Formats: sequence, C-alpha cells, structure tokens
Amino acid sequence: MTVSYCGKIFVLFLVLTLNTSSWLVAAPDFQMPPVKEPVIPNRSVSLLEFGAVGDGKKSNTEEIARAIESLAKQGGGRLVIPPGIWLTGPIRLRSNIELHLEAGALVQFSDDYKQFPLMVLDTKGEKEVQSTSPLLGENLENVAITGSGVIDGAGNAWRPLKKAKITEGEAKSLQGTGWMDPNGTWWPSQQASDGDKVAKRLREEGNLKPEDYEPAHQYLRPRLVKLIGCHKVLLEGVTFQNSPNWTVNPTLCEDLTIRGITSRNAWSAQNTDALDLESCRNVIVRDSTFDVGDDGICLKSGQDAAGRRIGVPTENVLIENNVVYHAHGGFTIGSEMSGGVRNVRVNNCLFMGTDIGLRFKSTRGRGGVVEKIYISNVWMTDIGGDAISFNMYYGGKAPLDAKGQVSSTDQPAVSVTEETPQFRDIHIENIVCRGAKSAVLLEGLPEMPIRGIHMKNVSITSQAGMQWTDAEDISLENVEIANQKGPVLSIFHTKKAMIDHLTYPIGAEAVIDA
Repeated sequence: MTVSYCGKIFVLFLVLTLNTSSWLVAAPDFQMPPVKEPVIPNRSVSLLEFGAVGDGKKSNTEEIARAIESLAKQGGGRLVIPPGIWLTGPIRLRSNIELHLEAGALVQFSDDYKQFPLMVLDTKGEKEVQSTSPLLGENLENVAITGSGVIDGAGNAWRPLKKAKITEGEAKSLQGTGWMDPNGTWWPSQQASDGDKVAKRLREEGNLKPEDYEPAHQYLRPRLVKLIGCHKVLLEGVTFQNSPNWTVNPTLCEDLTIRGITSRNAWSAQNTDALDLESCRNVIVRDSTFDVGDDGICLKSGQDAAGRRIGVPTENVLIENNVVYHAHGGFTIGSEMSGGVRNVRVNNCLFMGTDIGLRFKSTRGRGGVVEKIYISNVWMTDIGGDAISFNMYYGGKAPLDAKGQVSSTDQPAVSVTEETPQFRDIHIENIVCRGAKSAVLLEGLPEMPIRGIHMKNVSITSQAGMQWTDAEDISLENVEIANQKGPVLSIFHTKKAMIDHLTYPIGAEAVIDA
C-alpha cells in the first residue's frame, strides 16, 4: 500500500499494530557512577637522566624501560619526556606510573616490525597470538599517559593500502616497494599479504606458539595503545597517530578517563579506529578530537562465541563534547558486541564528514544485547551515508536492494539462539544533520526486530528519506526529514510505528508494507 501526504504533517498517527499505552516513550536515564582517576605518587624523573637521546636516530627502548623500572621500584611516579624525537621499540606500562609528554615531544615507534615480538595475549582465558603493542599495559592500577606531545605508531610499516583509497600520486610513490596483490591492494611485503592464510590455519589448529606465527608477523598488526584489565586509567592531552591497527583500545578496563586527546590517522589507513572501548565499565570520554580511517568513537565487547564466553559488557559510559572528522562512523556500537553494551550517554558531539553519523551494527552469530543508550545534542554535516543507521546484516546480505526496495527474496527468519544479536531501548534526541545520503536506516532481523528506537526533536536534510525493515516499537516525535528524492518513509515488516509531528517536503510519499 502506498500512502501520499502533502505539506507538513502534525500528529501523523501511523500505528501499524495499535498500542496506545506505549505511545511516546519518555527517555529515562541511568545513574552514572563516579569514575575514579589514577593517583600517581608525587615523584618525577626526566628521561634524560637515563641516557636517552631525542635525536630521532638513537633507539631509546632500553632507556625508557630502565626509567619505568626505576620508578616502579620506588612505588611509582611521573616519567617526563622532554621535547625531541624519541625513537623506541615497545613500551610496557607499569602500575602507579604516569608517562608525561611535554610540548614538542614525539615518541616515535620503530618502523621495524621485528622489534615488536609476537606474544600470547590472554583476555580472560581467550588467548591469541599477536604482535606486541607499541604501548602495552596488562592488569595494572593507576596508569596515566598525559601531556601535549605526540605518540606515533609507524603504522605505514604495517598497514595494507587499498587502491581505491589512495590518490594516483600516492599509488605511483608505492611502485617498486612492498607487494601488490591480485586485488590491487598494496602490502608492505608479500609475507604480510600471505599472513592471513598462515594465521587462520594456526588458529584453527589451536596453535598458540608465537614462533610458528612468525611468517605472519607483519600481518598481525598491533593496536597502538592496548590496555587489558587495568583500573584507574587516565589518557589526557596527548595526540595518538599513525597506528598499525586500532589506535586506542582499552579492554576489560574499569574507571577510565579519556580527556582532551587527539586520535588521528590517514583516511586511507585501514582498520585505524580512533577509540575502541571493549568490555570496559565506568568510562568518561570528553573534549577529544578524532580523525581516522575507520570508526571514530566505538563501543565493543568481544566477537561471537569468545565474546559471549568472556561475557563482560561495556557499560556506564559518558561521551560528551567531542569532535569527529573523517571516520566510518562518528559514534559506533559494534559490530563486535557479543558481551553486550548498556548504560551509555552520548551528549554534545560534532561529526563532520563521517561516512555514517550514529552507527549501530551487528550480524547473526554475534549474540549480545545493546540497550539503554541515550544520545542527545549531536550535530552533523556532510555525512556520506546514513545519518542514523541500525544494520543487523553487517558484512552480509541486507534485506533492501541497491534502490532501497525489499529484495525479491525476503529474508527468512531463523531460530533465536544465544547467537542472535539484539538492539533495544535506544533514545535519540535533539539531533541536527545537514547533508547525508539517507536519513534513517533500520534493518532488523525477521526473527529479532530492532525494538524500542525513540527519536525526538530530529532534523535531517538528506538525499533519501527513512527506511525501516523488521522493526518494532519505533516512535518519532517532532522529526523533520527534508529529503530530495524518493519516499520520506518506507516501512516494511514493522509493528507499533508511532509518529507525532513529522515534517517533510511537499509531494513526498510514505510507503507502507505492513
């Protein structure tokens, strides 16, 4: 059935399954617990005292390790890195220690991947072989990285480059270096290109011997900052850039404060998420800037069976006063969210030029529940795709074809199991987007619709309007969609759709296939 409306609609009441008792849902909130910051002993030493040289030529791996060890033996303190270019291999953080970069200080990690040995990372019993992260901390308490300096991960020595993501000039500069695979992707070496097959085979065999993974060493790109099981952590002021993989990745951490940092990578830099909070609780992310080659601010909690076995959600998170420039998603949950995500407040953030604005993604096999998410006061411009996107077919076949129509073969429902992901109870309020490819995309699963998405005071200008498939209990209140073409709203396989005060261009249609 196609229903056409003209002009502005006030109190447009579309109730596909009448349920007036759940009309417009007021957004409750959650009680954000206090986040404890680290307490660092009042003791300070300069890296210069340990014979380090900041000339960009001498490696200071041993000097930095000695300085940290010396402070640790005294109970902790602040290691000051003065202005200079401090070339180094991996830095292992310790409890009760603050790494402080003064203005003009550049910690430059080596571009020799062999300086970052393969190791077994153990995340609550889930073990895998990975290259040592440039900045690594495991099971620590009272940890800080602060200051005005820069930390560079030499990621260009690790990362592949897809031809479609680089300019013709950049492609020419790569000729005669590295290795070009049959798909046109440049790799730093043929060994890195072939590493996927080696690592996959060893993982399937359950092999955890790092030496057996050596042929895949350069393929196993580390996170720039990897913190596992740490308590009372502060990242403040520092710029983290040029990461081999995800940039800042706290995992199973508690009482984490991220304030005033910058995370930046080239737009072509594959997998370089700015910030991935993974199975963390009691977190504040405030006053920070992100500009990267993948997702910006991202919440995760493990992938598939491993994530469900760990079973630790990301929860109690406050994200406010941040700016995201280029990124695949400005604010993202998923797709690795098998342990669940809940109790999240996003407020007063600015996204400019991201591929998607608010991005929620998962797929069958993940499992996990994402709920109690409260998003308000988000401003967006020049969004390449959806301003707001819920995609339960991430990496798979979506129920809509390229023209935004239901495909000729509707997606069949499958049995609901622990592998079925769920998104529910999500409140989105006071959103302005000026320029997007499409306004709002909801793609649920036939066996598990997206439930309880409530949008209020939203204004979006876009090429295409809204598309909802396999959704339930969706409400709009005071929403303006100024789309240039197609229906303002297309609804398929959706129940309990409640709309009050929807404004859209004259002549636009609402397409309803209940």
